[in-house]
Amino acid sequence: MFLHRLYKLAFLSVAFAMASTAFAEPVVDKPAPAFVGTAADGSNIKLDDLRGKTVVLEWTNHECPFVVKHYESGNIPDLQKDAVAKGIVWLQVITSAPDKQGFVSGETAKKLNEVRGATPTNTVLDQDGKIGKLYGATNTPQFFIINPEGVLVYKGGIDSIPSTSQSDIPKAENYVKAALADLAAGKKVAKSSTKPYGCSVKYAS
Repeated sequence: MFLHRLYKLAFLSVAFAMASTAFAEPVVDKPAPAFVGTAADGSNIKLDDLRGKTVVLEWTNHECPFVVKHYESGNIPDLQKDAVAKGIVWLQVITSAPDKQGFVSGETAKKLNEVRGATPTNTVLDQDGKIGKLYGATNTPQFFIINPEGVLVYKGGIDSIPSTSQSDIPKAENYVKAALADLAAGKKVAKSSTKPYGCSVKYAS
């Protein structure tokens, strides 16, 4: 009986460790997890190659109503346009597995951005979920901001009001906009970790 319980505890410990590793969360003020991803245009995107630039990672799912809120209102497209104009690298990341909500081909991802007036630097197709799990991505939309030294300086939600209503956008505190403003001013990001809200990331498992 004792051995049975011991084996069970050992199994649960290993299972928990595996789960923790698979969805390990990066730590603010520590180096951002390195990755190589496939872009919508078929090219490879390597985070290490972007050293020297501020990088925004935006987890997205065009069928999620929380994402729709921020795209139909122009909120995220405006953030993208402003950031890219300042030399910031803005990467959408789509971690929807095949046959899951939000899964798209590279061509469809590009067309969606054209229709929505979105101007990210590129879109990463993370169909196997490796990058999502590396960053502990749980929601769409969800954001991670990396400074030019490759250090994670922000992780969390887009703003302070978790709703699908566009009317809430002007009333909300935009965490992403504030974090980028702090970086541009040479300041430490005041709110470096916030709670994301939205749809769950559609991993295969």
